[in-house]
Amino acid sequence: MSVVVGVGVIIVNDKGEILLGKRIGPHAPYWSIFGGHVDPGETFEECAIREIQEEIGLTIQHPEVFGVCNNIETYRKEGKHTISVCLLARYTGGEPKLMEPDKCGQLIWCDPNHLPEPHFEASRNAIKLWQNARFYSAS
Repeated sequence: MSVVVGVGVIIVNDKGEILLGKRIGPHAPYWSIFGGHVDPGETFEECAIREIQEEIGLTIQHPEVFGVCNNIETYRKEGKHTISVCLLARYTGGEPKLMEPDKCGQLIWCDPNHLPEPHFEASRNAIKLWQNARFYSAS
């Protein structure tokens, strides 16, 4: 068994809302920020830009790493251990679209203080770090 490294990208608009998707498939019915697995030779920033383009058709500029999450709860439940590198990107325009309707069924802008449930662990962890200006938390 190996540990998988992924990125989670918080896209925030001028109102302070974040973009979330409702997952379909293996991680249904969870709400989550967007992201995915890091490809070999790829920087975290390159991965964030690629994943956001692939998943919702937006081109993000200058995503910045702000934290790291060790997603132990998901490992205990599913047997898959992921480490998430968390990035922040400012929404600069364009219409987010569901580019992978087999993976995501709905998009919403959401107040990060009132997250929809159920919420994916890695996403909740990333949002909590961002809100608390923390780099890492063990819980």
